Amino acid sequence: MEKYLNLKLTSQSAAAGLFWTAVLFVAALMLVRPCAASVANAAQQEALGIKLAKQAVREDKHWTTVDHSKIERLNQDFTSGDQITQACLSCHTDASMQFKKTIHWTWKVPSEKQGIMNGKAGHAVNNFCISGNAMEDKGCVSCHAGWNDIQGEVNCLACHSKEKFPFKETFADLAAFEGDDDPDLVEIVDDLHRGIQQAVQNITLPRRNNCGECHFKGGGGDGVKHGDLDTSLARPNRMLDVHMAEDGADFACTRCHTTVKHHIAGRLYTRPAAAERKSLIEDDMASKITCESCHSATPHKASTKMNDHTDKVACQSCHIPEFARVNPTKMSWDWSTAGKMKDGKPYEEKGDLGKAVYKSIKGTFAWAKNVVPQYYWYNGSFDNIGIKDKIDPQQIVEVSHPLGSPNDPDARIHPFKIHSGKQPYDKINQQLVAPLLSGPKGFWTTFDMNDAIMRGNQTLDVPYSGEFDYVKTTYAFPITHMVAPAEKSLDCIQCHTRDNSRLAGITGIYMPGRDKFAIVDTIGLIAVLGALAGVTLHGLGRFFTRNGREE
Repeated sequence: MEKYLNLKLTSQSAAAGLFWTAVLFVAALMLVRPCAASVANAAQQEALGIKLAKQAVREDKHWTTVDHSKIERLNQDFTSGDQITQACLSCHTDASMQFKKTIHWTWKVPSEKQGIMNGKAGHAVNNFCISGNAMEDKGCVSCHAGWNDIQGEVNCLACHSKEKFPFKETFADLAAFEGDDDPDLVEIVDDLHRGIQQAVQNITLPRRNNCGECHFKGGGGDGVKHGDLDTSLARPNRMLDVHMAEDGADFACTRCHTTVKHHIAGRLYTRPAAAERKSLIEDDMASKITCESCHSATPHKASTKMNDHTDKVACQSCHIPEFARVNPTKMSWDWSTAGKMKDGKPYEEKGDLGKAVYKSIKGTFAWAKNVVPQYYWYNGSFDNIGIKDKIDPQQIVEVSHPLGSPNDPDARIHPFKIHSGKQPYDKINQQLVAPLLSGPKGFWTTFDMNDAIMRGNQTLDVPYSGEFDYVKTTYAFPITHMVAPAEKSLDCIQCHTRDNSRLAGITGIYMPGRDKFAIVDTIGLIAVLGALAGVTLHGLGRFFTRNGREE
């Protein structure tokens, strides 16, 4: 009898084991089959964002209907830049008129605040070189697209020349040598004229090098300002930027920064880069400045969770994991230490990254590479502090800060470079100031900050009390370039985690994996335990019911 009972128990245990094995096997099949089907479908179906981008991108090289070397007006002996522009205008009759209405010429953007003009020639300030002093600062004006600073004609070749030609020096040499009968000097003059003609005739649509001549070097050097714009983007590889890579799409800047009558698409201080998020399928005349214009608002493969993020997370947040990935970028600038001397002379010191960490004329800097961005809600607009705005020197002054919130339908979580500074302010008027830096009366010559502030504020017609100190500031730059290949984009766990989440600073939302919310966690735990209990009871019921029928 005992032997019989043992055999029965053994057979029942075996049956139970077989039962649960079968249950697990069926459950696994139920999970695996849709996954396998999903993978198969995904393999067959190209992501919509890639498909649309291929349709939107023009892969053919730009073609032209004119050979500029055959144009008679471009074969004359030029002696000034203004003459070159007049020759251009003989065909492109409205170009100068159009360009002089753009921010690239005026350096001004109207503000919503009464009596305030944004822009480098206006009341805008930053925490780098601080101000353009109404274009009186010659260091800043070297990037102005005119032949003679803000005077004279538009320099068409600043944006349209295929080569970087030393026009200013060449015209100076011509003025010195032309008219001399010395055969050697006559030959030199002829060579100079030929060089100018070749440069004038060798023109094209703007290329990365043209734009980069100023935008790669904003703030006084390579990679100083933006973090995602520096000379590494002149000839990048695919790992640095999939759009501009020579072994990738090889985009010029104007591929995204589209142009209408020389007005170039992009953010203008408080004004968003795009008023609407549209794809070219919806509107083939839309600006191409947003990711959606080519990739759509649902760029990933159908039914993937990533497409549920695009209404709240900017594409750049996942696809630009770090910035300054080749060249370092400046992360802080302390003006309060400027003016120190060694042996009575200005000096500079370099740091580990080969960049200056101290300059007598500018102060102390910090540089970094492979920088993880900071993330904020961003609707395309900024709150900017200008030279006429009141500040609280007891607080860190946010000279430029993104606007947006979780409840703003136009806002997305977006990556930024936050540049820290320490810059002068008016102690009595409680305002930032605009010291004149370059030129014989500027700080870089006199090392007299009080006098430099007085002169700089005068250019902007802003009163100065005569007393200054230094205040800590921040300045935000949106990160939109250096888009990495898809395989280098962020993993979910880099944000959806409680330890070192990239989005730890994003508030006002509940993020699974990052946040604890007692009610949600409790409901989730009850649901899991309830499901487990239900499956267990169902299995036990089936098992005992079957055994009862067998007996």
